[in-house]
Amino acid sequence: MAQLTEPLKSSKLKLNNRIVMPPMATKKADEDGHVTDALLDYYDEKSRGGYLSLIIIEHCYVDLQGRAHERQLSVSDDSTVEGWKKLAEAIHKNRVKVAMQINHAGSGADNGGLEIVGPSAVSRPGKQVVPIELTRVQIQEIVEAFRLAAKRAKNAGFDAVEIHAAHGYLLNQFYSPLTNLRTDEYGGAIQNRIRIHLEVIRAVREAVGDEFPILLRLGGCDYMDGGSTIEDSVFAACEFEKAGVDILDLSGGFCGYINPHATTPGYFSDMSLAVKQKISIPVILTGGITTAVQAEKLLETGAADLIGVGRAILKDSHWAGDAIRLSESR
Repeated sequence: MAQLTEPLKSSKLKLNNRIVMPPMATKKADEDGHVTDALLDYYDEKSRGGYLSLIIIEHCYVDLQGRAHERQLSVSDDSTVEGWKKLAEAIHKNRVKVAMQINHAGSGADNGGLEIVGPSAVSRPGKQVVPIELTRVQIQEIVEAFRLAAKRAKNAGFDAVEIHAAHGYLLNQFYSPLTNLRTDEYGGAIQNRIRIHLEVIRAVREAVGDEFPILLRLGGCDYMDGGSTIEDSVFAACEFEKAGVDILDLSGGFCGYINPHATTPGYFSDMSLAVKQKISIPVILTGGITTAVQAEKLLETGAADLIGVGRAILKDSHWAGDAIRLSESR
């Protein structure tokens, strides 16, 4: 099995080691979602030294209606591209690769008073907002917004794009039977609940070409009664690989970043181990990993190919460098 310092060569996205900084919202954009100096400084600090193999930028809305919160980054129009070029350059000068995560919040939106939409007119678990059910035409408009966002990411010099389908946002809302009560071709069985995902993947691939890497963050299991299951995640992962996803980034569904049934570092490893038995593309695993020893153990057990370390790097910008040095000394 891979070591923390081992390069990843079995993917379109070639990486120097196995440490990934996953997307974490900073709210450092300006009011219109543009890149700011504060954001440039933040990512420059996190990437300094070149010890991370990849930074996945915090989720960026593909359409204002899908904005999750104020001061979220936007990739919804061409005016954002110049700022994105500066951000890609800031990270690249530190010898780290960068992917842009693109997202639509659906019924989880805070969009300044625009309509709140979702797959069905049902609120998310623990929330009161009941969205307006999307029409087929509106679904296609959202698919097109993802396509254009991916094109902007590539034009700005990013190394990859990640489709966000986790943590209770729109694509996750279609995936989960808790929020998808549709009776048309987008609802019901799992193959219908991931129809929009497959349409987004195809649209993104058309925008970026065959050689540009596509990642997808899948909220594979809700860990709730009546919600999505590990079996769903295995089925979806196989379909996403066939559709052209190059790296799968596994996380939670409506449970968010936490597995309510596990606290051991890498606490989505029950899902990642099941998925990895059925697919050949690399898998990123996150969840409570705070030490290099924990990361190496997950690699050694075959739970993942890449390790996402979020909160530890958020607290300590030197974490990746310390982890690499420790791994090299063992």
